[in-house]
Amino acid sequence: MCPSEIPADDRYDDLIAPLRPVIERIAVDARERERDERLATEQLGWLVEAGFARWRTPVAWGGVGARLSDVLRAIAEIAEVDPNLAHVWRNHFSFVEDRVHAEGSAFDREIVGRLGNGEFVGGGWSESPNVSGADITTRITRDRDGVWRVTGRKFYSTGSVYARWITVLALDDTGDRFVALVDARDPGVLVGDDWDGFGQRVTGSGSVTYTDVAVPDERVLPYATRYPYQEQYYQSVMHAILVGIGRGALREGVEALRARARGHHNGTTADPTRDPELLGTIGTVAARVHAADAAFVASLALVDAAVDRHAELRAAGVDPSGDAALHAALERSWIAVAQAQTIVTDGVLDATTLVFDALGSSGTFRSLGLDRHWRNARTLSSHNPRVHKRRMVGDLLVNGTSPLHRA
Repeated sequence: MCPSEIPADDRYDDLIAPLRPVIERIAVDARERERDERLATEQLGWLVEAGFARWRTPVAWGGVGARLSDVLRAIAEIAEVDPNLAHVWRNHFSFVEDRVHAEGSAFDREIVGRLGNGEFVGGGWSESPNVSGADITTRITRDRDGVWRVTGRKFYSTGSVYARWITVLALDDTGDRFVALVDARDPGVLVGDDWDGFGQRVTGSGSVTYTDVAVPDERVLPYATRYPYQEQYYQSVMHAILVGIGRGALREGVEALRARARGHHNGTTADPTRDPELLGTIGTVAARVHAADAAFVASLALVDAAVDRHAELRAAGVDPSGDAALHAALERSWIAVAQAQTIVTDGVLDATTLVFDALGSSGTFRSLGLDRHWRNARTLSSHNPRVHKRRMVGDLLVNGTSPLHRA
């Protein structure tokens, strides 16, 4: 694997060391699995067996107690070999974060423990590509017997094809938002595999339909109990995957250039590995990946600071909602992640395109699969367009409009 640009960190190094041999195993046939669109169910199990699912579980709850930044850095390493497999963890760790930073009830401890032991979580947040996040149509209502029922259809349901549980955002009769933890095996749940994107093809990001699905009280959770840095988390996972894709593209580009047997007739030398123009192209790709990596890392420190402040307040029994220091930490981390988004996205999209300039026509061979890097990066980057984040950062700097108070 390509050396990470992340500075040395003994704590992270100790955590990731037993996971790296698993990641190397995942890499063995990752290119072929993506080409053939085969699910990585077995490989997901390897990561669970290696303890990755317990990284964010508190030590007091039987987990590892890793920092959120540790999880994100590990996702980047997984993404370097398989960005699809890295992506499916996004909703899983988000739900763990919800429960760890909610009330700490008996249910929270039980479900987080089960998730750490291999019960996987998928997502059910967004709906049709033509329905905005503010226009949720999925409903949760009580029937005549007092049982909660969920009905609706979700799209962008990343990870659900692998999942035992799916977190479903729904509105009750009064319009209040709830998160229902639905058992994917229950009657009325139909998990599709109809994701139509040209990248991230095996993430289970298509549709899931819920028809009158019964959900017990303890699995119906007020949206308000969610952690306040969720946007920073979700976007940082995207950055982690993009950084991993950039590293993978650089590594494979170097390998492909080394393997070239002859240069182009317009080249400067017969040996492509000695051609200064081609070497300069690889150097440019490396610089783009380095910039993306560095921006990603820089944002993580501020995310950790916000997480730590929130955890301190909850541990002290203080309501976090009115804490000025937490608000400031949340705003700083939001800005850092939003600024990183432009650098990471621009850098990785450039890198996954420019790498072909160092190669001949053989660089486009399907057997190499270099096109998958750009397709995956472009697909991820389109989910949450950077053009909007750039405007929001500018609005904050010029007009003082806080991103934390958007409708």
